[in-house]
Amino acid sequence: MAILLNLETATTNCSVSVSKDDEVIVLKENNAINYSHSEQLHIFIKEALQEASLSFSDLNAVAISKGPGSYTGLRIGVSAAKGLCFSLDIPLISIPTLQSIACQFHPKEGELVIPVLDARRMEVYSCVYDSRYTEVRETRAEIIDENSFMEYVSDQKVYLVGSGAQKIKEVLKHPNFEFHESVVPSAKEMAPLAFKKYEARQFEDVAYFEPYYLKDFVIQSKKKP
Repeated sequence: MAILLNLETATTNCSVSVSKDDEVIVLKENNAINYSHSEQLHIFIKEALQEASLSFSDLNAVAISKGPGSYTGLRIGVSAAKGLCFSLDIPLISIPTLQSIACQFHPKEGELVIPVLDARRMEVYSCVYDSRYTEVRETRAEIIDENSFMEYVSDQKVYLVGSGAQKIKEVLKHPNFEFHESVVPSAKEMAPLAFKKYEARQFEDVAYFEPYYLKDFVIQSKKKP
């Protein structure tokens, strides 16, 4: 049995789960308007372990959502994950943020899921997955126009999910597109992905691992409540 700690900080959702093998036993998260990771992440980690009646020494690995996403959010999450792995001498696992978003949907055979995270203006981070969550097209930062993703729409449903779906909805009008803009990445969906990597011993080098930023850092001001 593997006890995994899963950390998701790539967007506004500060999310922590503890899982036994591929099953989540505790989930703590808060999707605030402003990023709350620096204040809440370590509190959520402590509370999640307490609710699971576990201690840090019980952990077999830490999984981190590696991006793309918020520069600051990713840095906070990766720093916490690496610190735990160093101090506990346990492996680090990285999970693509867009893949965990895709796993919140269960498309039928032939349908596609395209997770899209807002990357400012008319740009999004996106990746394309099939019904088995196999990557059909690699992750990109791309500017959205009326031709975006049209090569994937014919007689099949295509789900566009995540914070970037709202602005895409205003541009793409094909009836086979379905939009779900309220979806955020969560440590809940990380658990089975992390366990699969744990079993395969697909670990990161703790000393050299860096988040997948995809774009250069741009300073953003906090939104007013």
